[in-house]
Amino acid sequence: MSQQQLQQIIQMLKAQPIAGHPTVQETRANFEQMAALFPVAADVKCEPVNAGGIKAEWVTAPGADAGRAVLYLHGGGYVIGSINTHRDLGARISRAAKARVLLIDYRLAPEHPFPAAVEDSVTAYRWMLAQGFKASRIAIAGDSAGGGLTVAALVAIRDAKLASPGAGVCLSPWTDLEGLGDSMKSKASVDPMVNKEALAEMAAHYLAGQNPRSPLAAPLYADLAGLPPLLIHVGTAETLLDDSTRLAERARKAGVKVTLEPWENMIHVFQVFAPMLDEGQEAIEKIGEFVRANAA
Repeated sequence: MSQQQLQQIIQMLKAQPIAGHPTVQETRANFEQMAALFPVAADVKCEPVNAGGIKAEWVTAPGADAGRAVLYLHGGGYVIGSINTHRDLGARISRAAKARVLLIDYRLAPEHPFPAAVEDSVTAYRWMLAQGFKASRIAIAGDSAGGGLTVAALVAIRDAKLASPGAGVCLSPWTDLEGLGDSMKSKASVDPMVNKEALAEMAAHYLAGQNPRSPLAAPLYADLAGLPPLLIHVGTAETLLDDSTRLAERARKAGVKVTLEPWENMIHVFQVFAPMLDEGQEAIEKIGEFVRANAA
């Protein structure tokens, strides 16, 4: 690991200006601005599509198998984030997984609270099936809130009696909207990105007064039986570490095949920093291997 690379990223994150209490719109704009630092490689094809009424984009790297696809659900606490903020990550996953990646702009809170994001994710999955993709050759993946949304979507797909995707990939998933994990406190001093106060605010936007333990909002409380194999990546320097370890434990108890990979000293969704962090790209290569093996 390049400790220097990691420290540069942490310093960059800490240098982000936080004047007063930014509005949702300001936070969204800041995220878009930061993502612009990581442009997509020139050989990647990006094609906007309407996925059953959901704004979406096919991101395809050279060598992608036209019959294998990843439905990617971006992070951002269900409040911020977009196709734009995750296009480079999607492109890198496409290259590693040799698959087309469908990025979607699911509806965001507070304008569209729970369960809008879950509904849109399932709608996009239905659209993929209607395009002729075999369910077994689709993986659903996401980071942070998108990682929790990945599990929620898999549960909703199962409950709707749709054909199951071949795999699920969760990067630093947010699965407990109350922040009850021990790591929320024990890792607070080393996590430069995620703190309990900010999470509580985003959870309030998303829930809009609904039960914080609703299984499709906080999939830590969902019945996970019958889900496809899951890959869970998390950094050991994350307040959300226990969201991953508890999810893995519950999934295993439900009979799900789980691969939990804690990455030493890594921060929240470190894969996003692949352009400047060796471990970010290494993790993406592992995601690619998992998708190729399970969404074959």
